[in-house]
Amino acid sequence: MTNNTSSSEWATYAEQTAYRETPSYVDTIDFCRRLAAASDVIEFQCFGKSGQGRDLPLLVGSETGTFTPAAAKSDKKAIVLIQACIHSGEPDGKDAGFALLRDLAITKTLAGLLENVVLLFIPIYNTDGHERSSPYNRINQNGPVSMGWRTTRTYQNLNRDYMKADTPETRAWHALWNSWEPDLFIDCHVSDGADYRSNITFHYERHAGIDPEIIEWERDVFSHRVAQATAAAGNTVSWYLEFIDNRDLPLGMKDFNGPPRFSTGYVPVRNRPAILIETHMLKDYRSRVKGTYDFLHAALNEVNRDSKRLIDLCQRASERAHTRPSYPLNFELTDIATHFDLKAFDYTTEQSEISGDLRVIYGNQPLDLTVPMYETLQTTISIEPPVSYVVPVEWSEVIEVLTSHGLRLQKLAGAASIPIESYRFIDVEWPSAPFEGRHMPRFNVLKTTEVREFAAGSVIVPFAQPLARLVMNLLEPQAPDSFVHWGFFNAIFEEKEYGEPYVLEQLARDMIASSPSLLDEFEAAVKANPELANDSYERLKYFYKRSPYWDPQMNLYPVGRIRSALDLPGI
Repeated sequence: MTNNTSSSEWATYAEQTAYRETPSYVDTIDFCRRLAAASDVIEFQCFGKSGQGRDLPLLVGSETGTFTPAAAKSDKKAIVLIQACIHSGEPDGKDAGFALLRDLAITKTLAGLLENVVLLFIPIYNTDGHERSSPYNRINQNGPVSMGWRTTRTYQNLNRDYMKADTPETRAWHALWNSWEPDLFIDCHVSDGADYRSNITFHYERHAGIDPEIIEWERDVFSHRVAQATAAAGNTVSWYLEFIDNRDLPLGMKDFNGPPRFSTGYVPVRNRPAILIETHMLKDYRSRVKGTYDFLHAALNEVNRDSKRLIDLCQRASERAHTRPSYPLNFELTDIATHFDLKAFDYTTEQSEISGDLRVIYGNQPLDLTVPMYETLQTTISIEPPVSYVVPVEWSEVIEVLTSHGLRLQKLAGAASIPIESYRFIDVEWPSAPFEGRHMPRFNVLKTTEVREFAAGSVIVPFAQPLARLVMNLLEPQAPDSFVHWGFFNAIFEEKEYGEPYVLEQLARDMIASSPSLLDEFEAAVKANPELANDSYERLKYFYKRSPYWDPQMNLYPVGRIRSALDLPGI
């Protein structure tokens, strides 16, 4: 970062306070406006409103006067979106981004960095959480003296909302992305976890659900050149570290699969590279901001140096997104380990009289370890795509979210009988507590085929579109962030009619009289299932479920899979 700026009029708020503080929302907006007014390199915009009505700020940086999506595409500029404060208690990216833009636009020490790039910078994404500021919001974190809250004021974690889009912030973010279609996304965070020497870590998704050319580019650019340049600037850089047990470091680390509910899991299913920055929470705020600055500087330098490669690979990824015969949708770590060089600190453990467990006490002497890293992911769910999906018009919330994502949809002009595949849910289980305000069912599925009637206004979702991966992740129930898993269809799991016991008693007798083998089946089921044996009403429901009176649409997925183009209705 530029030296000796703390006394100048263009020192950031963090610099003015010797990195003790980070600016409020009002001071952040003021600095945005000052930058835009003082330089023709930056424009200040707003891309939406928060739940409490605050403007969501956006700075657009360009050294060639390219400030609109159309101009950026026409001029063949790589578009990079950098986001800060999605977790507002983690403001490192905000203060690093301000210093970076200041050095681009005002001091000119980074002049030329945006010759081939348009930079979109969101200094505060979670604006409402940002203003719930307190010294006590991040118990694990070393500064600044006061920081924002992790979630919105409705307790929504925006970094779990990219698929379900429950918040106005996410809907605004979708609109921003759909308008600009960035070529690279970088999300700035602060980690938790063990103590170690790195002040900055990074991560990107590497599983089979992502275009392999994107992974190759990320490995080449970020794991090699950006990481090396950031280290050369005086930082200790590492792959993101998630320890098996932070009290026993030789056990090693395990990587993770970030599903598309997360920003850096969502962007790759839109055929774009996405990088997660995680500074280390125990490092002082100055070194964390500096590490973020240096990483962002190195990233922009690499994109600016060869913008055509990034633009072209994103285009190729979009073109082939719908060409795979089967789509991996969920993944798990294997027991395959590689060797990882960990730059740790010495530590001891002792039995705690408070917790009754081992506590860890970190020292300050360097400790170099070679430990196992479990990073190989295997596919656990892979689904063959249909030609299209069809979503009934009455599930309007689902259609609204599909629209928010920018998917190509076609409406049925009239009612249509369509041959489809679908799913019936079995073994349905419910969690004991909500997650992100929703109850997420667990289930298995059985495939069904039928001709189903769909009303006018129902939408056809073609699979052959650039966002085919997103289509699959939303509409295939077994995908971890599908509409079904997020509870959009929870009502279909509810029994809406019931039989009085005395009515079901007679029904059972009539059914047995009509089909005597049913009694043998019932007695075998009672013998095999103690819960059924001990619940009088469930015993009666055994017959009710096998009668014509039982609701055939309960536990049946309302969305259909159209397998043949010949079965597509007229639109």
